[in-house]
Amino acid sequence: QVHMVQSGGGSVQAGGSLRLSCIGSGTTFSLYYMGWFRQLPGKEREEVASISSGGVTTYADSVKDRFTVSRKNFTNSYKSELFLEMNNLKPEDTGVYYCAADWRGSIPTYEYHYHGQGTQVTVSS
Repeated sequence: QVHMVQSGGGSVQAGGSLRLSCIGSGTTFSLYYMGWFRQLPGKEREEVASISSGGVTTYADSVKDRFTVSRKNFTNSYKSELFLEMNNLKPEDTGVYYCAADWRGSIPTYEYHYHGQGTQVTVSS
């Protein structure tokens, strides 16, 4: 079975940091594009960041220079672990964050085929 299981998140004051993690297993995640998208209150889903199997990254303008996406491909399996380091968090970053993966890199991360269960990030002012 294919799984993407998230961990991390929580509550922090503005200016603080949080780290999200996500493990993908059950298919060839190490060959896939992986990324994060978020659902902010009252807004449409939006991309946050993506990373190719080779480590090429992209970021939304709203998080550039504050968030860092990275991944670890397990050498003896097709598992991959995805991370999102979030620094200098702002109240407007509050929302539900999802990890996602797909073999296509030319689509938004919120359209990726596989995604995690979501995790709440709350930033207070």
